[in-house]
Amino acid sequence: GHVVVAELVANVLSVEVEPGQRVGPQDAVAVLESMKMEIPVLAEVAGSVTEVVVTPGDVVHEGDPLVVIDNA
Repeated sequence: GHVVVAELVANVLSVEVEPGQRVGPQDAVAVLESMKMEIPVLAEVAGSVTEVVVTPGDVVHEGDPLVVIDNA
């Protein structure tokens, strides 16, 4: 599957998807908050969400997995 990762150190503000949900390349899968800015994280590929790794309130670092998408 395709792993959507955090691109910076941030707090997870919200998770916009759940396992089994279909997403497209421009769909937000999560919203991160860093330095008082909200940053939507996009799916990048079309497919079905197989795993949500984070929950709101988590702190993520650059490269940490957020969501796994089965794009087969």
